[in-house]
Amino acid sequence: MKNILFSALAFLVAFGACAQVKEGEDPKTTEVWEPAVKKITPGKQYGAPPSDAIVLFDGKNLDKWESGKGGPAEWTVADGAVTVAAGKGVIQTKQKFDNYQLHIEWRAPSEIKGEGQGRGNSGVFMQGIYEVQVLDSYESRTYSNGQASSIYKQSPPLVNATRAPGEWQTYDIIYTAPVFNDKGEVVHEATVTVLHNGVVTQNHTRIWGNTAYIGSPTYKAHGKGPIMLQDHGNPVSFRNIWIREM
Repeated sequence: MKNILFSALAFLVAFGACAQVKEGEDPKTTEVWEPAVKKITPGKQYGAPPSDAIVLFDGKNLDKWESGKGGPAEWTVADGAVTVAAGKGVIQTKQKFDNYQLHIEWRAPSEIKGEGQGRGNSGVFMQGIYEVQVLDSYESRTYSNGQASSIYKQSPPLVNATRAPGEWQTYDIIYTAPVFNDKGEVVHEATVTVLHNGVVTQNHTRIWGNTAYIGSPTYKAHGKGPIMLQDHGNPVSFRNIWIREM
């Protein structure tokens, strides 16, 4: 009986596919040959930058970064990572971007201090405006749209994929910038997909506007912007940061 059902299903699928083809039509009419798809070399292991990536931090220096206040970035670089220097303020890339794939690895301090928003807090800001939250949410409750891999104060993650404090975590972020018309009105909101430690936690999520701590998010027309990392007073570390423009 199972084989009969399978055969019937296969026939229906094949019949449906054939029904889409007009009699005498050449299948080559739907083949696209040009332009050829660009060939790149992927990283040899998960998290390694592919050949077309811009490496923003390779563990050695902050040459591609600056302080959000202007001047050199003043966070601490040691042992292949950069760590928030409390009170020095945000750091941001010198280069500006709009649509991209971003890979970044982060680590909340192994020494547990505080709870909720006071525990391993930082953030990754797209275009310097829209935040994917960084937080030790392993065994620490806070508001759901403020925990790790949330779109801060907007969209909670689909699941909590946070590893224990002191362990390295990964964000793979696919970001599409908002589009504005000539009047400065938003035509298409920004969207973002986030994989936290390889798990989808934001799936083509619409961003409703800027990251607002108080009140509702709003949009204001802008162009390309930097990748910004937040100084929230906690010694959160980052490493292996690269980006692919799309």
